[in-house]
Amino acid sequence: MTVVHFQDVSKKFGRTKALNNATFSIEENKITGLIGRNGAGKTTILNIISGFIQATSEEVKVFSEKPFNSLLVSANSILVDDKMSMPSLNLKGILIEAGRFYEKWDASLAQRLFEYFSFDENQSHDTLSKGKKSTFNMIIGLASRCPLTVFDEPTTGMDEAVRNDFYRALLKDYLAHPRTILLSSHHLNEMEDLLEEVLLIKDGETHLHMPIEDLKNYAIAFKGKAELVKESTKDQSILYQKTHGPDQMYIVSKNTYSEETLQRIKRSGMEISNVTPSEVCVYLTSSSKGGIDDVFS
Repeated sequence: MTVVHFQDVSKKFGRTKALNNATFSIEENKITGLIGRNGAGKTTILNIISGFIQATSEEVKVFSEKPFNSLLVSANSILVDDKMSMPSLNLKGILIEAGRFYEKWDASLAQRLFEYFSFDENQSHDTLSKGKKSTFNMIIGLASRCPLTVFDEPTTGMDEAVRNDFYRALLKDYLAHPRTILLSSHHLNEMEDLLEEVLLIKDGETHLHMPIEDLKNYAIAFKGKAELVKESTKDQSILYQKTHGPDQMYIVSKNTYSEETLQRIKRSGMEISNVTPSEVCVYLTSSSKGGIDDVFS
C-alpha cells in the first residue's frame, strides 16, 4: 500500500520556492532516508506530509487522503523534530498524555527507555538540554508506534553513544513492529544500515529515489595518472574530480562499467574503489564537480 504520494508538489513561502514539482511515493512498512542539503526542502516535505502546512500546488495523499487538517493523518502519524514543545507538563505527565492520544502507545517501552536514559519524571521539557530533549522526543516517536513515524533530524545534540542507541532502538522496535518510518538526517553514514531506500532532494526537487543497495553501487572512484583516469572515464557521467599533484587525478563517475572493463582498468595500474552512499549524495547535490577546491582554482 502507498502511504505517501507526492505528484508535482510545489510550495512557496513568499517569493521563495521551497519545493518545485516534487514527485515520489513511499510504500508502507519501509524505513526511508530523506536526504538533502540545508534548504533543499526536506522539512517542508515532512510538514506537508504531517498535515501542518498546505502545498501551494499539489496532489498530496497520505493514507489515501489529503493530509492538511486531516484527523485520520493526525491520529496515525507523528512528526518528531526539535520544534516539539510541551511547556505545561512535566516529563511524566507528557508520557501519560501521549498514551491517551496514540492508539498503539507502548507505555512499557516508553518507561524502559525513560529509565535507560536517566530522565527525571518531574523535570519539564523546556528545561532539557538540546541533546536530552532530542532523546526524550525520540522516546515519544518510538513508543507512539504510529503507522507513519517521521523523524526530522532526530539526533540533533545527541552524543555519539546516544545516537548509536537511538538507531539500535529504532531498528529493534521496527523489526518487532513494522511501520512506515521517514528519517531526515545529515548523518547518512550513521544510519545507512537501517535504511531500505533513500529519497534525495535537491533544490526542492526529487533528485533520486532508490533502494539503499542500489545506491551503494551507484558510483565508482578511479585514482591514478591523470591521463589514464581521464581516458577511462571519458563519456561517463562525472560526479566529482580533483587533482593530486602534477600528474595524479581522482574521479568519481556513475558506475556503468562491466566487471571485465573494471579488471582491465585495474591492470593498467589505476586504483578503483567503492563510493559510499553518503559520498554519492554529497557529490550529487554539490554545485560543482570539484567541491570547495574549485574556489581556489
